[in-house]
Amino acid sequence: MAALLKKIRNLDAVFHPNSIAVIGASREPNKIGHVIVKNFVDGGFGGKIYPINPNAEEILGLRSYKSVLGIKEKVDSAVIAVPAAAVAGVLEECGKKGIKGVVLITGGFSEVGKADEEKKVAAIAEKYGIALIGPNCMGVLTPATRVDSVFLPIYKLGRPRVGKIAFISQSGAVGGCIVDLAARAGIGMSKFVSYGNAAVINECDLLEYLAGDKETEIIVVYLEGVKDGRRLLDAARRITPKKPIVAIKAGKSAAGAEAAKSHTGALAGAAEAYKAAFRQAHVIEAETLEQLFDFAKIFDQPLPRGKRVGIITNGGGMGVLATDSLEAEGLALARLSDATNASLRLSLPAYANVRNPLDIIGDADSHRYEVAINAMMRDGNVDIILLIILFQTAAIDSGVVNIAIRASDLRQKPIIAVCTGGEYTDMHKRIMESYGVPTYASPSSAMRSIARFAEYAAHRAESGKTGKKERK
Repeated sequence: MAALLKKIRNLDAVFHPNSIAVIGASREPNKIGHVIVKNFVDGGFGGKIYPINPNAEEILGLRSYKSVLGIKEKVDSAVIAVPAAAVAGVLEECGKKGIKGVVLITGGFSEVGKADEEKKVAAIAEKYGIALIGPNCMGVLTPATRVDSVFLPIYKLGRPRVGKIAFISQSGAVGGCIVDLAARAGIGMSKFVSYGNAAVINECDLLEYLAGDKETEIIVVYLEGVKDGRRLLDAARRITPKKPIVAIKAGKSAAGAEAAKSHTGALAGAAEAYKAAFRQAHVIEAETLEQLFDFAKIFDQPLPRGKRVGIITNGGGMGVLATDSLEAEGLALARLSDATNASLRLSLPAYANVRNPLDIIGDADSHRYEVAINAMMRDGNVDIILLIILFQTAAIDSGVVNIAIRASDLRQKPIIAVCTGGEYTDMHKRIMESYGVPTYASPSSAMRSIARFAEYAAHRAESGKTGKKERK
């Protein structure tokens, strides 16, 4: 147990190093070892960077070393991108140097049937107490400290801003897509880690680490196979009363399971077993990558007190679709109070039908949205506010974005937006996302996310009550 805790603590060296060695650094721009050094340099990493290449004296203006053992200063972490046959030797040198965290990019181990070679690497890491990510992984990001060992160039893969979501992925390709989408949408991350074959550090270790990470409030997981299902379930049960976990399980089909095995060497289990385990642990399960993204971003909002939704729209048909989706997801349509109805009748045009969903009519301007939002914010019968904004209407301009952001910043009730349309709409969606207002392309995707959000809030509230009883 002590060794396990030490290994998890040593992940600090991976995510928050003061110095890092890039073993396999290259002068050739198309080589992975060059891209990694360049990402640390261009990304603004504030610590020491040590390129390791026995055939180079300098790489990107930095002195190059033949081995980590030639560096006089302390080195916290290393990224290894050398051929598989050389990995054991350089990892041994990392251990002798006292390096505590390693990201092993190199593939060619259990995913291609060389499990014995992977075991040798794991044994070296265990001998020296190294927290090793990989092999066969894409790398690690910590936006707050500009740690960036992801081997894809910044100009091809966007890097997300600093945020509260930690994303761990067994697949580098899937993880890269999510990172790129998050960067484009302006959604922030605290950590990203592609952990590949999980020879040493696996999904359970990462969950345990992130449970205590003050920078992380939401954990998102892409799984293909699990090393220890019971431990995963136990960890999730302990974490979800404090932090939401959103997960997607790949390899559910027979063909998908076989593909997972050849991809990361993972043995995928029965889909129904995972579903049952996720339900028991109150893990929010996504069925698609779109859902994974949708479910995660809603947690930027304060947890709701219930599942009663107030809908504001400038298009009646969208309000009807939202109501249908609300009912299908088991949510409740909030019944506006008499005081709210009276206030809205005074403020809205006579031809507006004051009820929920509240159709403020196609000629609504930003001010009309502000009036409606303020009324629902004051109404104790409304737990969650859904804004449907059709940017195509003549009277709507960018001012409505400022109003939505200001309401969200009050942190009184969750504010969720639905904006359907083309480039002009997408521009405003990205602005709202960057300020923490989760925005969806359809009422159905928004309601699906709201339902998971409300379910988790109820679990969190119940866990809090249970905890108080136990302390008494």
